[in-house]
Amino acid sequence: MAVAVAAGAVVVSSGVGLGLWAAEDDGGSAAAPSSPTPTPSPTRSYPLSEAPRAIPAVREHTAERGPGWRPASGHRVVVSDPALADEGRLTAQELGLTYAGERDDERSGDVRLELNRDAGANPESYTLTVRGGRVTVSGPGEAGVFYGTRTLKQEIRGAGAAPEGVVRDEPAKPRRGMMLDIARKHYSAGWIEDRIRELGDLKYNEIGLHFSDDQGFRIESGSHPEVVSEDHLTKAQVREIVELAESRHITVVPEVDSPGHLGAVIDAHPDLQLRKTNGEAVRGAVDIANPKSAEIVDDLLDEYAGLFPGDQWHLGGDEYQALVVPDPESAFPGLAAAARDEYGPGATVEDLTTGWLNDRAATVRAHDRVPRAWNDGFFSGGSVRADKDITVAYWTGKEIGARKPAAYLAEGREVINYNDEFLYYVLGEPLTFVYPTGERIYEQWTPRVLRGTTPVPAEYDRQILGGSFAIWGDLPRSQTEDQVAAGIRMPLRALAQKLWDAREPALSWDGFRTLADRLG
Repeated sequence: MAVAVAAGAVVVSSGVGLGLWAAEDDGGSAAAPSSPTPTPSPTRSYPLSEAPRAIPAVREHTAERGPGWRPASGHRVVVSDPALADEGRLTAQELGLTYAGERDDERSGDVRLELNRDAGANPESYTLTVRGGRVTVSGPGEAGVFYGTRTLKQEIRGAGAAPEGVVRDEPAKPRRGMMLDIARKHYSAGWIEDRIRELGDLKYNEIGLHFSDDQGFRIESGSHPEVVSEDHLTKAQVREIVELAESRHITVVPEVDSPGHLGAVIDAHPDLQLRKTNGEAVRGAVDIANPKSAEIVDDLLDEYAGLFPGDQWHLGGDEYQALVVPDPESAFPGLAAAARDEYGPGATVEDLTTGWLNDRAATVRAHDRVPRAWNDGFFSGGSVRADKDITVAYWTGKEIGARKPAAYLAEGREVINYNDEFLYYVLGEPLTFVYPTGERIYEQWTPRVLRGTTPVPAEYDRQILGGSFAIWGDLPRSQTEDQVAAGIRMPLRALAQKLWDAREPALSWDGFRTLADRLG
């Protein structure tokens, strides 16, 4: 009888009616029931899952039927490779799970992080699989696995569970950043670290620190302590910032701007200041005909190369005041003479300035850094051209004689989008600047919109490496740290979406904002 009951359970579970089983029992006969009798089932039927709701949105989700996954007591985070230990510990801490380290066994409820070592794949791509009561996040590189854990974290935070199915995701652009002017406004190390955590959850991979300008020099220096402002970050604090950023796969990009914006250095070395023929000092500009100017800047670049291990370096190069006058050669005959001595009889102050940029690029290149500079530090024509490997940080087309963005791209240059109409958060809104909004970025901006509101032709898309939000401290007391954090919150989220996937977003702006509020 026990066998018969067991066999009957199998038949029922496979959908066969009780009437058929009764007709075969003991050779007897039984009338078929007049209507089907409901029977319990050992499995439950689930609707097809919906894609995770995350910022930025996942690019592809294959729906499946199942209960999904939610964190619970006793669940583990395990890794397939010790290189993923940091990601594993962080994920376990955030989800309230146990970090069990490197394990080959499988348990119900596990979150497993794996490297698949796919050499041909985007190293920032990942696959997130939720199936059978377990979660697997895999990718060809550690960064991709980390981004998969960000999607999982957001889904748990927003919905309490991760949906059954498979996410396949990767960013459209390799450079996704935020730049912070800590020279004109001093920010605490803790505030910067909070932004790094925020950026990491949004899958950004850069934070720029503009720490030298006319108003201040904000990082401790051993080679030139005399240039450092009273309010500054110590090297120990910077090391902690860099370590935190690395744990979130974020590169800290330093910027010692030159040959303009060096007022804090000039305050300690007035002999380096550029002067007009009448002796009037030019604000923030060093005399690039004076070899000592190059020596002190290179000292600083060499020193900070040991503090910032990332592969990117911003050289500045913008707004050199010797070039904003109608006739630089007449206004600054010393620079004009130095240009002719260095580059020949037809050379100009622009050529000398380009030579300065190339020399500083060589300094950071010796430390295996990739240099970048603001677009108004690149000039057309002339005897000297900016080195091809210097990335253009395109921010404005408002300067005198400005070239259109396509001109840089047509030269074969790679560009990062800092469009000052959409991505510049300038404290106090001086001149014509207004605080950017997330809605405008979300609805009107793409990485191809480099200047104004008009995109460059699609043929240049591959040369546009990405974009960066920029926070400038022109009027530093206009906002507190908390006000800045609140003001940039939605613009950062909108930009994260458009750098990850420049296509028309699936959500309306209101829907996106509601999702952002739910995710925190």
